[in-house]
Amino acid sequence: MTDTQLAVVVLAAGQGTRMKSALPKVLHGIGGRPLVGHVLDTAQGLAPARVLVVVRHERDLVASAVLDAHPEATVVDQDEVPGTGRAVEIALAELGDFDGDVLVLSGDVPLLDGATLTTLVSTHRGSGAAVTVMSAVVDDATGYGRVIRGGSGNLERIVEQKDATPDEASVTEINVGVYVFRAGDLRTHIALVGTANAQGEKYLTDVVGLLHDSRLPVAVSTAPDAAAALGVNDRVQLAEAARTLNARTVRRWQLEGATILDPATTWIDVTAKLAPDVTVLPNTHILRATVVDEGAVIGPDTSLVDCEVGEGAVVTRTDATLAVIGAGANVGPFAYLRPGAILGAKGKIGTFVEVKNSTIGEDSKVPHLSYIGDSTIGRHVNLGAGAITANYDDLAKHRTEIGDEVHSGSHNVFVAPVRVGDGAKTGAGAVIRKDVPAGALALSVAPQRNIEGWVEKNRPGTGAADVAARARSAQKAGDGAQDEDG
Repeated sequence: MTDTQLAVVVLAAGQGTRMKSALPKVLHGIGGRPLVGHVLDTAQGLAPARVLVVVRHERDLVASAVLDAHPEATVVDQDEVPGTGRAVEIALAELGDFDGDVLVLSGDVPLLDGATLTTLVSTHRGSGAAVTVMSAVVDDATGYGRVIRGGSGNLERIVEQKDATPDEASVTEINVGVYVFRAGDLRTHIALVGTANAQGEKYLTDVVGLLHDSRLPVAVSTAPDAAAALGVNDRVQLAEAARTLNARTVRRWQLEGATILDPATTWIDVTAKLAPDVTVLPNTHILRATVVDEGAVIGPDTSLVDCEVGEGAVVTRTDATLAVIGAGANVGPFAYLRPGAILGAKGKIGTFVEVKNSTIGEDSKVPHLSYIGDSTIGRHVNLGAGAITANYDDLAKHRTEIGDEVHSGSHNVFVAPVRVGDGAKTGAGAVIRKDVPAGALALSVAPQRNIEGWVEKNRPGTGAADVAARARSAQKAGDGAQDEDG
């Protein structure tokens, strides 16, 4: 049910200069989603009445990513007045006369979970505070705002790093940028915030001090997991957040019944799905919207991106993107499945086989050393080693169609557009340029011609010429002895 008394504001306006990237910080990805996408997922899990995302830097890129992930969110544009206080002030204006609680989240804090935020909101409501600030205690507080408490231990104010005195800078309790405000109190006091500080910004943290000075109750809730509450500010922290999120994801699937032998080398995006009794072997990546059905074995050394893997399939040392692998099928080792590759149930794509934009039917096999592009292959087909569907004529791509129960010889080239009928056969080394009728045998064989003595004549002095000469002499001697015996 929707919590009609809760609105969420996500701050996503900053550039994130410490990332040293042309891409806005909140769009850097972990676990298959941008940072802000994880924050929005968590926010939506709280079932708030409204979700607003404040944007400014690379506005169109960020807004597009937000609305792609959560179309129901409202994008709010921050003006040229800098600071988190101004961002929230503009979001409040968008909320109109909303008079519930406003949860403020940062778009670069992807690891906070729904349970932690639910507890924060409940604590805030139970205390009757005008604001509840989430804090964390860390060993190194460099770069974070400090939570300054009074003699009684109550929160007095939050001081940003650049404005802190040496004593204040020594405090290890930090503000993680997550707050719950009573909307009315926030609206009244945020209008009083100025920009007289080291960065010339309108700080949201100043609202906390103003509420305290107005003798309104101000509360602090310490995050149970400090690491999960910290934002991502640079590439090092991005990698740390990715590892933490991946460990959570792997553990979740293990508890759901998947066997993951080496969590340290297995990466699974939050958008992927594993059924019970899936086995994932080391050095495997299961990414984006990949779905793996019951009993499948994936890996080792495998990467699946946006793939579907059927029940009981085995995929070994394979790189696949936007591919479908049927139930009981076998892929690899060293297979490359490009977008549009579809392998039917009990089919096989073997060693050093590349497949692109092609359908391979039930119980059909492309065992080794082949390229299958822009093709439709029927049921119970076996293509010999070195099969190539030559799909490109230097101007356009064309399709190859191979019917049911076709068996090809080794080293065949099917020059598209071409069709091989049901039950047909092809000989070794055949180049198939014309359609093959059902049940026919297609051959393209020239008579073999041997030129005697060619090596000795054209490659004199080489090892091949020497051994060939000895062999010819021995052959002549043998023939002479046979003549005398005869």
